[in-house]
Amino acid sequence: MTAAQQQRPGRVGAVPVQRQPAKPVIRRPSLRFEKELFRGGPTRLAAMDEVGRGALAGPVSIGVVVITPSIGRVPPGLADSKLLTPAAREQLVRPIRRWVTEFAALRTAGRRALAALSGPVDAVLLDGNHNYLTTPSVLAAASDDLPLFELEVESTAPTEPPVHVKIKADMTCAAVAGASVLAKTERDRLLVEMDPRFPRYGFAENKGYGTPEHVAALREYGPSTVHRRSWRLPGEEPDLFCESTDLLVGPEGMMSQ
Repeated sequence: MTAAQQQRPGRVGAVPVQRQPAKPVIRRPSLRFEKELFRGGPTRLAAMDEVGRGALAGPVSIGVVVITPSIGRVPPGLADSKLLTPAAREQLVRPIRRWVTEFAALRTAGRRALAALSGPVDAVLLDGNHNYLTTPSVLAAASDDLPLFELEVESTAPTEPPVHVKIKADMTCAAVAGASVLAKTERDRLLVEMDPRFPRYGFAENKGYGTPEHVAALREYGPSTVHRRSWRLPGEEPDLFCESTDLLVGPEGMMSQ
């Protein structure tokens, strides 16, 4: 048998070839879409992303970054926060803050995040296909579920900046990816800080999301003061939050009114 025959798989005496597992491909976002928006006139674009919408506990965090037509190159390694490890997200926080004109990562929702900026913006870019900066009446009409955010406005003012929505913008638009990293790192830090106050629920590990261990703790101890008792989350079991009782678990683990 020749050496070539020995290397062919499937033949008697063939030498097995060890193949390395393929590394996951992380799609790197660019500024292509943002630059298209700049050609339409805006000079200050606020890119926003929310984190924590599907969690059982803790707040929704909104990240917003402001970029201008003179924005520099995308920081190396930037990607949608869901595709990055916690360590990689933390390492990107400082480069993102240096890269953008302005930023905010708040423990409240969209309009308050915009209000925290030093000045108005000309346009807003949101991840997804829903404009959650609309008025409460529009938001309520668009969904049968409870509103995700408490928007403290009476009507849509004509001076509000135009809002652009783009599906998977956190994966394809660098500015939105930057906002997602700031929002995720801020929210994760908050849940880690909550963990010693509510040790039964494992917030440092699950960040408020519905892991089996978290759900088991809820069934055993009931919800704490930071759990979302009024939310109807996808996959939530009807009796998970024990709506028939007004008792809540306080920071010390004691039941209180």
